[in-house]
Amino acid sequence: MRLFLLVSLMLFSLEAKSLFSNTQQADSSVYIGSLKDLVIATQKTRGLTNSYMNGNTAALLLVYANRQEMKKAIGTMESLPMAADPIINSRATTISQSLITLNNKAFKQKPSVAFSNYTEQIAQALMLAQTVSKRSSKELNPFGQEASAVMMEVMLPMTEYVGQLRGFGSGLAAKGSRSEDELAKILVLVNEVKTLNIKLQSDMNRLISKYPSKLSSSISNEVLAVNQSANSYTKFAQREFSKNIKNIDPNIYFENGTKLISKIIKAYNTNNSAILEDSKGWL
Repeated sequence: MRLFLLVSLMLFSLEAKSLFSNTQQADSSVYIGSLKDLVIATQKTRGLTNSYMNGNTAALLLVYANRQEMKKAIGTMESLPMAADPIINSRATTISQSLITLNNKAFKQKPSVAFSNYTEQIAQALMLAQTVSKRSSKELNPFGQEASAVMMEVMLPMTEYVGQLRGFGSGLAAKGSRSEDELAKILVLVNEVKTLNIKLQSDMNRLISKYPSKLSSSISNEVLAVNQSANSYTKFAQREFSKNIKNIDPNIYFENGTKLISKIIKAYNTNNSAILEDSKGWL
């Protein structure tokens, strides 16, 4: 009887944890964590630059602070094992060099041009995230594959659309006016955030149901918090930018967008911690 119980416990443990550790999954987890930091810092730099160049002088110090965060994230990425992959290293180096050049000339460009240029570099960083995920996917455990797919294909893109909605909108609020075309862009971004939020809720509920022992018990509440915050932020943007936008405080609007992104990143980090833990085997 005791032997039966011991064998049962061992089988249960092996179900929750692989026999062998997965070093490549651990390396991928650490790298995409640093890449996420670069994306978030660049999104903040873009939005704050746009707000500053449209008249919000209080944003200037925050621009420089987030440029430092970009530099820090790039330095960390360059020090990690996955930087040895020639394709990943080549694409990361190109992004790094482009961001350095852009930071040096952003204030000399038109606000709309600087915003578009930062958006392009963020798009490149998101593509790099997809590359990292795909190049390591064959080596990942089943949970790692599915969790990282949600992170790369839903969570990070959602932070980007919220970042665009936050940055573009705060610039309009700082300027105190908007055209019909600019309102149309706000509404397009609102729709993108709503669509990705619906997918995030669906994908994470499926992941939680399929791998209940892998994820922290906090993840359900974190995903719910994203849903509530996303609904609130998009409703505000849709309503207020359609009216007199002089009533919108650009700093408060920006901060509320940052709070939403922080909630997405909290769920992202919980997923990533689970992927890292899943990489640890018994041997």
